[in-house]
Amino acid sequence: MTAEPIARRAWWTRPGPPAARRSNPVVPLVLASTLAITANLSGAVQPAEAAKPKPRTDERPPVADRGKTVREAFEEARQAAKTAAAAIRATLSPPATYTVQQGDTLFAIAERYDLKLAQMLALNGLSWRTALVPGQVLKLTAAGPVTPPPPKAEVVPQEQRHTVAVGETLSAIATAYDVHLSWILSANGLSSSSIIYPGQVIVIPAGAPATPVKSAQPAAAAPPTATSLQIPASAADVVALTAIQQANAKIIISIGRQLGVPDYGIVVALAAAAQESQLRNLSGGDRDSVGIFQQRPSAGWGTPAQLGDVAYAAKLFFGGASNPNKGNTRGLLDIAGWSSMTVTQAAQAVQNSAYPNAYAKWEASARAWLKDLG
Repeated sequence: MTAEPIARRAWWTRPGPPAARRSNPVVPLVLASTLAITANLSGAVQPAEAAKPKPRTDERPPVADRGKTVREAFEEARQAAKTAAAAIRATLSPPATYTVQQGDTLFAIAERYDLKLAQMLALNGLSWRTALVPGQVLKLTAAGPVTPPPPKAEVVPQEQRHTVAVGETLSAIATAYDVHLSWILSANGLSSSSIIYPGQVIVIPAGAPATPVKSAQPAAAAPPTATSLQIPASAADVVALTAIQQANAKIIISIGRQLGVPDYGIVVALAAAAQESQLRNLSGGDRDSVGIFQQRPSAGWGTPAQLGDVAYAAKLFFGGASNPNKGNTRGLLDIAGWSSMTVTQAAQAVQNSAYPNAYAKWEASARAWLKDLG
């Protein structure tokens, strides 16, 4: 038998390895790698059902269920606090009265004590336009007492208003209420030349008696009161002085003599004192005016105690070389040409009054006072 050529023998006819090796077929390396990746050989193989994605449980809630903004949360907390405070107030009884403090309003007080504003107004006889005054006592319950509010200094009480009658003059009204005419003129925005009419209401400045001390009708023959001067009806009239007014006039005359002031200068001083204070040493006046010449501490004339000394005030009015306030205020002798001025011009040059022509009516009386007392 002829042997088959080796070159033509098929590979499966080639002698193989032992039987045990023949049972494992050869698998290409690339194919094995692919199978390993596909089978996820890095971990346990899961069934097909377990590999499905689970539904998400952390999905965002609807817009309506989301949290509130900071502003909304703050407003909600504020409203809750307000409601809680109102609930607490509702369980507490308000005090019988409340004393008004600076900055209080009717609405704020009513809200503080959980009261109805209308109820509080009715308890106190007030209206919603009423302005509160610090120190005023309000009634918060029906059992609470009521005290009237303290009057404001700048408000003239109703009883200090005078209705002009037929024949009355401003001078007569000032005399009747024992106040200086200039105060009435200032309180009513009038001047010495203003005309008043029957039925007109005149404000009497605070500090005057609530009712006239005498009739406001002019009475030329009536004697002067203990504290006031009768306003001269004309420039030629001479007004009589009370004992107090005479004593103050004598001090002015004495100081004028000591300083060597001519008689005409003393007449100017007496006329100025009569117009400013009715020759009375007043402890107050317009704004911070003090004393017989109504000199003002705020204008540099001196302290209230100094200006309350008639002799010191007279030295200030005359001024000159003996002026105790030299360099701060000027007196009559410090004004150039004063002796050639009229009484009202010379007095006004010192006093700087809002009523520069008011001094003239006192000239005749001042001359008579100097003649009698000096």
